[in-house]
Amino acid sequence: MNIKPLNGYVVIKPLEAEEMTASGIVIPDTANKEKPQEGEVMAIASKNISSSGTELPIEMKVGDKVLYGRYSGEDVKVDGVEYKIVEMTSVRAIVA
Repeated sequence: MNIKPLNGYVVIKPLEAEEMTASGIVIPDTANKEKPQEGEVMAIASKNISSSGTELPIEMKVGDKVLYGRYSGEDVKVDGVEYKIVEMTSVRAIVA
């Protein structure tokens, strides 16, 4: 992957939408599937500086599975693969 995020941003590869519900109902390809809000961290900016100029800790690492805000970030496509570039503050949690 040739994306290097800058100050305070992270590149996330969204996980695929579920093909089956928890109760076992198969969702067809033609259905309006909700975009996932979970993905894998692919790249992280080397610094996270707040608007006031203080350096903030980076609490995630490449490979972490994270949850992010529904309407967060920008969708980009690189080499045929879709990614999201999201502000670190839009990442809500790391999934263990």
